[in-house]
Amino acid sequence: MEATVTTANNNEKTWGGGEDIQPLGASYGKMMMWFFIVSDALTFSGFLAAYGFSRFKFIETWPLADEVFTHFPFMHGVSAPMYYVALMTFILIFSSVTMVLAVDAGHQLKKTKVAIYMFLTIIGGLIFVGSQAWEWKNFIKGEYGAVETAGGSLLQFVNAKGERVALEEFAVKLPEQREALTRSHSTWFMEDAETQATYTVAEVQAGFKAHPELLIRTEQIIENNGKKSKKVLTRAEAETRLATAKYVVEGANLTRNEYGSKLFADFFFFITGFHGFHVFSGVIINIIIFFNVLLGTYEKRRSYEMVEKVGLYWHFVDLVWVFVFTVFYLV
Repeated sequence: MEATVTTANNNEKTWGGGEDIQPLGASYGKMMMWFFIVSDALTFSGFLAAYGFSRFKFIETWPLADEVFTHFPFMHGVSAPMYYVALMTFILIFSSVTMVLAVDAGHQLKKTKVAIYMFLTIIGGLIFVGSQAWEWKNFIKGEYGAVETAGGSLLQFVNAKGERVALEEFAVKLPEQREALTRSHSTWFMEDAETQATYTVAEVQAGFKAHPELLIRTEQIIENNGKKSKKVLTRAEAETRLATAKYVVEGANLTRNEYGSKLFADFFFFITGFHGFHVFSGVIINIIIFFNVLLGTYEKRRSYEMVEKVGLYWHFVDLVWVFVFTVFYLV
């Protein structure tokens, strides 16, 4: 379809989106999908660039991924750093393979194969989104706990071997001190994060004092023989720093983070959440296309181009995850 634009000086033919003229050999629908992918790629690039800038600006206090993402389903208490994240990544990449097979089957007009491979792609996407939700749950809940000083520094507890020790293993329960609530000092006026923690600062301090074998490590990263670790304080230094504790931190949120820098949690929630939204949207679109395949919609058209277009989107979100996985978990 051609549209004629008439001006005072000349006549110009512009593309109206029809099939008779296809820029770059692509249909109108594919062109629009590519436009969306390029614009979305720029958005993700901006987010990842901001993350990289913040990460290297605070490189000495940035959390170590091997110490943050150590959980594996049905293996409570077993440290499996990065194993489950690697499995999630494999599942998502494998779903790209099944999507390629679905597109190829569509080119051959094989309805049954398209449906099977689309179904496998949907299952892979659902597993990934569910895994990401499970990972968020563990990240928010936390595992060991820490304390934050008045200056904003984070203190984590370790034993003589440098292994993390959870607050519940040494904190003591002190008699609860109740404070009379008034109209100007009621529960909705209390913004102290300690009111929501399992233990108070005093209980952690008392428990640390009762366990002389415990030590404290800071956020500062030191490198020894190519291996990164956190700086461990002497017992005397630990007692001095713990005396300045202001908050008990359990897990991570947009305000505090037991793993280290608050910015890490902010970027983690925003970027992985934004990507998860893309994957979830892709799953919904794939489900719609899957049912259209079953109904024979594309069989009647003698064209499975819709499968190819949603395949472009699915490959894009898979590729973006490769970059997210690299900057969050590997670098």
